[in-house]
Amino acid sequence: MDRVGVAFTGGLTASEIVECVKQAEDLGYESAWVAEGHGGDQFAILAACAIATSRIRLGTSISSVFVRSAPTIAMAAATIDQLSNGRFVLGLGSSHRVQVEGEHGLPYARPIDRLRDTVEVVRRLLRDGTVSFGGDVLDIPKFDLWFRPLRPSVPIYLSGLFQPMLEVCGELAQGVILTWSTPQFVRGAAAHVATGARRAGRDASAIEMTTLLGCAVGADVDEARRRLKPGAALYASFFPRYNRLLAESGFAEAAAAIKTAWERGDREGAVKLVPDALIDAVALVGPPARCRERLAEYRQAGVGLPIVTPRVRDGGGVKAVIEAIRACAPA
Repeated sequence: MDRVGVAFTGGLTASEIVECVKQAEDLGYESAWVAEGHGGDQFAILAACAIATSRIRLGTSISSVFVRSAPTIAMAAATIDQLSNGRFVLGLGSSHRVQVEGEHGLPYARPIDRLRDTVEVVRRLLRDGTVSFGGDVLDIPKFDLWFRPLRPSVPIYLSGLFQPMLEVCGELAQGVILTWSTPQFVRGAAAHVATGARRAGRDASAIEMTTLLGCAVGADVDEARRRLKPGAALYASFFPRYNRLLAESGFAEAAAAIKTAWERGDREGAVKLVPDALIDAVALVGPPARCRERLAEYRQAGVGLPIVTPRVRDGGGVKAVIEAIRACAPA
């Protein structure tokens, strides 16, 4: 059976996500992942999913190392791991300056160092129950867990876009979380991960490559593309790193035009500037057979776990999510 995950990035209530995760488990999905951003508290949602399910792995995709302290992240991870009886995966990332500073009012500096320190603190706390840590960024004189974690470690997956962070993923992580990626980008990212793994004396083949794949299912391919274009416009406009990613993936002219329209306040115009080819390059769109063919292309590019990500904040709701889950269910 092909392994496939499902992720939720906003647009549904917590209760609706839990029901969708239950259906995904019944359909044989390997894992369910919850983002945060503006979509609800990911750890609270995953706690409810843990109680409502028994087999499917549960993960964060991703949790920002800037908006929670490292001990808070460790406690949350241990809690979900215990509630799920050892099915939790901690996905961490550095987030973005525009989110951390602009939306949370927190300072954003030295993201790679903060990610490294956070991973170390989380691992020590889960293993030892206590930590005193002085790192490159974090300074924690002492923190104790007042409970015993179910497991002394949980798998940690890290997100990355470009060479420096991808090499850190290879050094530290059990898995890598990509998003808005083409199959060609996946191949390049895997090479950077392998470089980091070699530097750390690790086996790169043991590091799982995953990617979040926006998904809109429907007989009308144009309509399916239309449903994904607002999200693509947001990422290309609001997040400098994703603008660069899409530009370097063959859409430099479109990425620049989308950003320009967005910045002058023309959000509708920005959405209209998203090319059909961009959506086809980074997402699953159209009839179920077309989506499954695209999943196969990502697997051939080295993605061990493609993660179907119905993006429904701009419409479709639970019906569209269930449609996508059923269409892309493991064979």
